[in-house]
Formats: sequence, C-alpha cells, structure tokens
Amino acid sequence: MKLAVLGAGAWGTALAIAYARHHHVTLWARDADQVTQMAAERLNTRYLPGCPLPDELALSAELSHAVDGADLILIVTPMAGLRPTLRALTALSSGLPPLLWACKGFEAGSSLLPHQVVAEELPSGVPCGVLSGPSFAREVAMGLPAALAVASDDYAFAKRMARTLNSPRLRLYANDDLVGVEVGAAVKNVMAIATGVADGLQFGMNARAALITRGLAEITRLALALGGSQQSMMGLAGMGDLILTCTGALSRNRQVGLKLAEGKSLEQILQELGHVAEGVPTAREVLTMAERLEVDMPITAAVCGLLYHGSDPHKVVEELLGREPKSESGERLD
Repeated sequence: MKLAVLGAGAWGTALAIAYARHHHVTLWARDADQVTQMAAERLNTRYLPGCPLPDELALSAELSHAVDGADLILIVTPMAGLRPTLRALTALSSGLPPLLWACKGFEAGSSLLPHQVVAEELPSGVPCGVLSGPSFAREVAMGLPAALAVASDDYAFAKRMARTLNSPRLRLYANDDLVGVEVGAAVKNVMAIATGVADGLQFGMNARAALITRGLAEITRLALALGGSQQSMMGLAGMGDLILTCTGALSRNRQVGLKLAEGKSLEQILQELGHVAEGVPTAREVLTMAERLEVDMPITAAVCGLLYHGSDPHKVVEELLGREPKSESGERLD
C-alpha cells in the first residue's frame, strides 16, 4: 500500500517510520527546510531525535507529490493544523483516497471534534476515520509493541483499515464509536496535566490513582453526553490512553503539570517544551462544552484555573481531593 503521512512532528514521524517497514510511505512536512535537513541527516532532529529514518521512507515538502497515487492519507498534525491541511487537500483534488487522522483535541474557538471538522471540509463519500490509542511516538518509532484503535462511522472501513495497517508490533483494533474514541483522546490530555501537578507536589501514588479514576469518570460523562459509548471508555482510546498519558515520563501534558507544580508560568512551560501539548488549548474548549451540556467536570475546571487564572497548585489539588463525598455514580450523599 502507498501511504502519505501528512505532518512531520514526533507522532507523524513515528508512524511514518513504523509503516515504512511494511508499506511505501511518504512523509510530508510543510517546512521545506525541515525536509531538507531530515533528508540529509535521515533523522528528525527537532521532533524525534535518536530515531533514524529508514532508507525506504520518502520525504517531501510538496503536498501534491506526497499524496500522488496514495492509497491512504494519514493526517498527523496538531489539532490546529487539521482544517488547513484538509483545505489544502481538497484544493488539490476532489477525488481523494481514504483518509485517517491522528489529531487529538477540540478545535480552538469552535469546540469541534476532529470528525466534525472533517465533515465540514472533506467531500462527501470519502471513507475516513480516526487512529488513536495509548502510544508514545518514540516507542513506536523504535518498534516497541503498541496497540491502537481505528474508529469510523463506517465500521466496514474501520475493519478494513485495521486489517491493512495491523502489524506484529503495532496492533490495530476496529471501533465504530468515532465520538467516544475522539473524546477519550482529547480529554485524557487535560487529566494528564492534573496528574502531573499532583505528582509534582509529591501527593503520592494514591492521589494519582484517584485523579486518574475520577478523570476517567469525567471523560465518560462528556463522551456519553456527546453520543459516545461507555464501552469505548474502557478500551484503548479511553482507559488505555488515559493511563499512559497520566503516568508515562514521555507525556508532554504530564510535563506541563509537573512544571506548573514548580510554579512556572504557562508561557515559560510551553517555551521549554518546544512541542505542542494539546491538553492546554483543549482544557478551555472542554470546560466550555461541559458547561453548555451541564456535565460535571471538576478536574477540567481545576486545570483551567491553573492554566489561565493563576490558581495555586497546592490549593487546587487539595480542593479536588477534599470535595464533598458522593457515590461513584455521582449521586449526592444527602
């Protein structure tokens, strides 16, 4: 299969490396200088140092060249880049091949999930879906085992993609819950910031477990309110991605929380990271949506307070852990 991977950040590069072992892959980056450097060094020094690019992986800064003859397009940009990339693709041709995206978050300003952005920009009739799950880019690039979900409203397409893209080191599971998979992928980044704060303050592993568990409850409430399924929340894109992002040392969103606990400003943190931490813009969009849908999301509200309103990290975590007792289903104990 000929695969075009659009987006040469850490995750796009990792997927391109992984799939180049089994398919003909072209990795596209909009920055021609970055492509030139990667071609010369056979390495993405900026976003994925230490993970050599295989000789068979093609590189391009020309979108038309990257997608020419592609059997499948995989968009792996930050959420902010999804709509511009779709528009560039549709400007090239109305006869696009099947498309997957691996963008996680809600679009800033519109609060749209990725599939809703795709629906607004992609011509009707193009088979499409999302690729998501617990996966750090570096480990995937190194060939370490991982499992992902591929979800689509067209379940037959999801199953076909799972069969086509499955490999011994990157296992794919089909899913028909597009909403649930995308909500899990987006909101887990917000929960990872909260967990990073608790870890940075040395609140211990008990507190971490409590935040992860109650974070999953928040994600589930929002997913159900948007039409997702409970089952997906127990799967790779729900519980799996949440656990990894909240506990793994490679998690950029957890790093944001750790640095907030040190008293650093958001501006300083983002400058130090040098990568996109999707939980930062997503937190505000999630809270706006939760308030509109009347979904209780106290951890998300606390993260927004930390990121945008200068809340004190010690006080925020203590308030979260000291909230009035309820049943696990959310019922007040009156």
